[in-house]
Amino acid sequence: MGFLKRLFFGDHTKISDRKIADQADEPVQLSTMKLAENVEYILNAFHETNDLKIRVMHKGNAALMYFESMSEQEKIHEKIFEPVQLGNVDSIAEIPDCKHTNNLEEAIVTLLRGHAIYLEDGSRRISMFNVTSSFNRSPEEPANEKVVRGSHDGFVENMMININLVRKRIEHRDLTVKYYKLGKKTNTNVGLLYMDGITDPTLVEEIEKRMKTIHTDMVHSPGYVEEFIEDQTVSPFPQMLNTERPDRVVANLMEGRVVIMAEGSPTALIAPSTFFMFYQSPDDYNMRWFTGTFIRLIRLFSFVIAVTLPAFYIAVVSFHFEVIPDELIVPVKSSINEIAYPPIMEALVMVIIIELIREAGIRLPQPIGQTIGIVGGLVIGDAVVRAGLVSNLMVIVVALTAIASFVVPSNELSTTLRLLTFPLILLAGTLGFIGIVFGMLFILVHLTRLHSFGVPYFAPLAPLSLVDLKDTFVRVPLPMMKRRPKDAHSIDPVAFKSSREWKQIEHEKEEQAKANDTSKPGES
Repeated sequence: MGFLKRLFFGDHTKISDRKIADQADEPVQLSTMKLAENVEYILNAFHETNDLKIRVMHKGNAALMYFESMSEQEKIHEKIFEPVQLGNVDSIAEIPDCKHTNNLEEAIVTLLRGHAIYLEDGSRRISMFNVTSSFNRSPEEPANEKVVRGSHDGFVENMMININLVRKRIEHRDLTVKYYKLGKKTNTNVGLLYMDGITDPTLVEEIEKRMKTIHTDMVHSPGYVEEFIEDQTVSPFPQMLNTERPDRVVANLMEGRVVIMAEGSPTALIAPSTFFMFYQSPDDYNMRWFTGTFIRLIRLFSFVIAVTLPAFYIAVVSFHFEVIPDELIVPVKSSINEIAYPPIMEALVMVIIIELIREAGIRLPQPIGQTIGIVGGLVIGDAVVRAGLVSNLMVIVVALTAIASFVVPSNELSTTLRLLTFPLILLAGTLGFIGIVFGMLFILVHLTRLHSFGVPYFAPLAPLSLVDLKDTFVRVPLPMMKRRPKDAHSIDPVAFKSSREWKQIEHEKEEQAKANDTSKPGES
């Protein structure tokens, strides 16, 4: 780096004293006839980082600058040097595929995107070439959102590929994408997707307003954006739906919702969201409607099991033995009598152990993680029962609770259910059934008061909308879903006007045939 500085600047002192402008400041124009000053400005802007490479050309009258950590050498040779060597152009600045600017700050931003810039002494023009290296994984199905039927591809860390997956499914001009730069230091590229003509413009304006008020140095993933723009950050319930599935994003876009994506993350945020959206899965619509309804009811019932089962067990064995059938009193009593501490401590210990096993299984490599799950579920579970530290019934209750929490298609809501288990256990251990009732009432009141971008979180139950119940607890046949959900606030509530027209045409033909038969005279 010192050799390059001496080559361009000689032994004279630095020009410095000129403030490096921030990317949000006014443009810094290129200096005429002073290549050394322009190169020094860029070097100072990057604090003379070692991965910024400078190739001196034309006996020091030109320079090609790029980040070797972000650019691909093959593309540099193919797009920049090869056209000149083949004689297609006389100078690098004349290559038709490049873009030009006279703004040094724009050139700095371009370098950060992995592009190369070419500067000449005596010219106000900077040539910019896209030579970014790409490291993309294939769009495989998300591991935490698998389905039996339907699409088996998923989003990746490249936002352009993710938008491409969405546009392949919605080949319509109304699909609108808006880009934003968030994070003063990271300058993360964030995309806002919606269907113009279906999505409420007020919703788009509200989300844009909240996103523009994000003033932080780093926006690493959509999770950062979610916490800055959601209505209630202290609520345990997620107010934006997280998904890595393109088909799920497309379905919500067609209902009039907004999708937020970020560069470097396969997760997309969907807003506004309601509580019942987290229990909907693409499988519900890829199978027969009565099968989808049955599976969805099982998921909703799992919410009650995951939240209340440990608390219910503690309340029964601690305060309300009278609800146990006579045939089960003796086995339950004999199982509990051997435990040295109260059931509430027993439940807390087991729930924490389950969480430890779960976290260990996730963080460790996959083969070892599976081994930990087997060891934790069989060996440790059997050992604590044999040692008299935990009763058999408590192991069954905690295992059923863990299984019920994993039934939820959304990992965010699954974590929320496991967190809600702890306060309900404490309430049941102190107040019995009354504590469980108070806890569930508090959760219900919180759900009815919660909003997601102006939409009631517990819709369509609070406020009640009988029309939208067709896709809440049950999933009616698709031809009956002619209207979009009201909670999406779509400006075009009608999804389609008619369905199964072939059935109506056949009916009309049958009626016409009967009319023709009755108009003919009878044969003798």
